[in-house]
Amino acid sequence: MEFSHNDNNNLPLTKFESMLKTNHVLFFDSEEFENIIHYYLNQGKIALAKKAIKLGLDQHPTSINLRLFKAEVFVFEDKFAEADALLNELYSLDPTNEEIYIQKANIFSKQDNHKQAIEVLKKALTLTDDLVDLYSLIGMEYLFLDEYENAKYYFIKCLETDIEDYSALYNVIYCFEFLEQHEEAISYLNLFLDKNPYCEVAWHQLGKQYFTLKDYNKALTAFDFAIISDDSFVGAYLERGKVLEKLNRYDDAIENYAITLKLDDPTSFALLRIGHCYEKLNNDELALQYYNKTVHEDPLLDKGWIAITRFHNKKGNLQKALYYINKAINIDSENVIYWKLYSQINQRLNFYEEAERGFKKTLELGNYELNTWLSRGDLLIKLGEMEAATFNFEQALDFYPNNAEIEYRLAGAYFSMNQNNKGTFHLKNALKLNEEFAFILDELFPEIINKIAVKSLLKENH
Repeated sequence: MEFSHNDNNNLPLTKFESMLKTNHVLFFDSEEFENIIHYYLNQGKIALAKKAIKLGLDQHPTSINLRLFKAEVFVFEDKFAEADALLNELYSLDPTNEEIYIQKANIFSKQDNHKQAIEVLKKALTLTDDLVDLYSLIGMEYLFLDEYENAKYYFIKCLETDIEDYSALYNVIYCFEFLEQHEEAISYLNLFLDKNPYCEVAWHQLGKQYFTLKDYNKALTAFDFAIISDDSFVGAYLERGKVLEKLNRYDDAIENYAITLKLDDPTSFALLRIGHCYEKLNNDELALQYYNKTVHEDPLLDKGWIAITRFHNKKGNLQKALYYINKAINIDSENVIYWKLYSQINQRLNFYEEAERGFKKTLELGNYELNTWLSRGDLLIKLGEMEAATFNFEQALDFYPNNAEIEYRLAGAYFSMNQNNKGTFHLKNALKLNEEFAFILDELFPEIINKIAVKSLLKENH
């Protein structure tokens, strides 16, 4: 018997908690203690569970189940030596008790000895008719070892024993997906649905597999069946909306996302997707309305700020785009995409110092794309910061050796600073790599084109 504070079977629990308050020791049979302890462990109330174990063992010192709970708490607290000693003692009293093996396996697992945990759990399989939990535990141990085929085998066995074990179903699909076995996942789910045709979770997962394979019509059918099986299944409406977007059916997609807003609290994901759909339908007013709702609902969702900034950027409303990206950076100053957008918008506004600062921040945050190095360096050249520009391009060369675009820029920068030897070195490299990029010198360093060293090197390669 299990109970909660809301049912009519909680008399032992109420009695126990009343006893703790009054310090009057009352008698409980061992099964009542087991239920009380089980309840507290499930609730994560370890201190109360420990009190119940102590009082239980005071009244029932020979109870193996109560001592098993004590071992479980030892394991939870990483007191492995105490747990092991107690389990060995219990094993000598009751060698066929599968719970002893489960706790032994738990110790091995917590010490990252997953292979031994599996061996112990497989022994336990021979001692019980209640196989589902053991199959699940073995499956989890194989997941820890990244042995997805073996994990999948045991989670499938869970479902063969209990077709409604949805956590096992999710784990099976996780294994298929990790192994990139989408076709096999579809075959398995179809067989599963033959036996359990109204399982909304399976239909939902089937739809997601078809979506991954870009078979959007079949995905749509699967999500339809998920909704037929449970018409309040928010996840199915969201996924159905995503498929309808792929099929360019934006009005239908909006309708599905809107249903989720009625069924549950609004999610920023649904609001954002509705905004995207309205943008595709060229309904700018409603698109903006939903983008604003998105950032209001979840200011930490970067996709919302990115969408609203890009919307204004695309429309040429650069000051508005800058306003929103600045708001986003104030909320999360470590977001690389924010800084890239910030730089691009400032560059379009000819705010070169701000744009350069943005690209510098982007690099500091670990975004080492070639375009970021080039954009920042070109801005430093425009700002007349030639030394900083050469330092930037030298760093870029570490990430992109033998890159003609970087070599031409370094050549131009060094010639501009009258460091002709370095300029010659980099120009020779650049011309060897790709003569066609020589126009970079014209564009960025027109003042050096008439230098004798530059002219002769360019002439040699024509």
